[in-house]
Amino acid sequence: MIARRDMPYAAAHPAVHPGQRLRLLSYNIQVGIASRAFREYFTAGWKHVLPTPERMRNLDRIAEVLREYDIVGLQEVDAGSLRSHFLNQAEYLALRAGMPFWKHQTNRDLGHLAKHSLGLLARLPPYAVEQRALPGFLPGRGVMLARFGQPGARLTVAVMHLALGRVSRMRQMDFVADLLADEPNAILMGDFNCLPQAPEMRLLLRRTGLLLPEKELHTYPSWRPSRMIDYILISPSLRMHEAEVLHLPHSDHLPLAVEVELPPGLTL
Repeated sequence: MIARRDMPYAAAHPAVHPGQRLRLLSYNIQVGIASRAFREYFTAGWKHVLPTPERMRNLDRIAEVLREYDIVGLQEVDAGSLRSHFLNQAEYLALRAGMPFWKHQTNRDLGHLAKHSLGLLARLPPYAVEQRALPGFLPGRGVMLARFGQPGARLTVAVMHLALGRVSRMRQMDFVADLLADEPNAILMGDFNCLPQAPEMRLLLRRTGLLLPEKELHTYPSWRPSRMIDYILISPSLRMHEAEVLHLPHSDHLPLAVEVELPPGLTL
């Protein structure tokens, strides 16, 4: 669902006009688990199944970070199972961060054990949100597209989390390229699980015209970031002013933040 808080939206968050800027964040939150070493994938693996009070404290820390942004794309969110204290983490983070609009997309539903999901949080009201399953050898990957503005002059923001295997990623990138190829103003964010030079990344950029940041931004692993696998890509119609990695130990990934300027004729 898309939720709206009781506070008057217009009074708290005025519309974004052409030439103004949006602050964007993409974050793989590892269902609220903070990791500080590779060995914790084994020693703390039980946290992917069972709840812990530390998870809630860590989510509160993440929410404090999200307060600074206009649109946030989240990966590895739990939509309400045993391990997340049966809370929808996208909803919880939206409320704690003061985000009036939120939506989740569950891509792999294991019932009470886990609900693997994407999350979208926003201070601006999308007029439409689409959910798509991504192709692959195994089910459980997806992409969520939010439309802001108006149908004739819109901004499309897509959030996705790609597979670990390259063959599946190639199919998924091709699928997403079909969705975004004709979008004049697009932002694609998420955990792509591949490096900038990968063939699947080249395929996506060639078919969509989306732009990488000018420098490599290493987000993984959070305790010793050496790989660029998290991205915020933008259409040439948008102008990127800032792109940075936030060095915060709240997941096994670091969050990626970008500030973009809207083109003339686009009002959100």
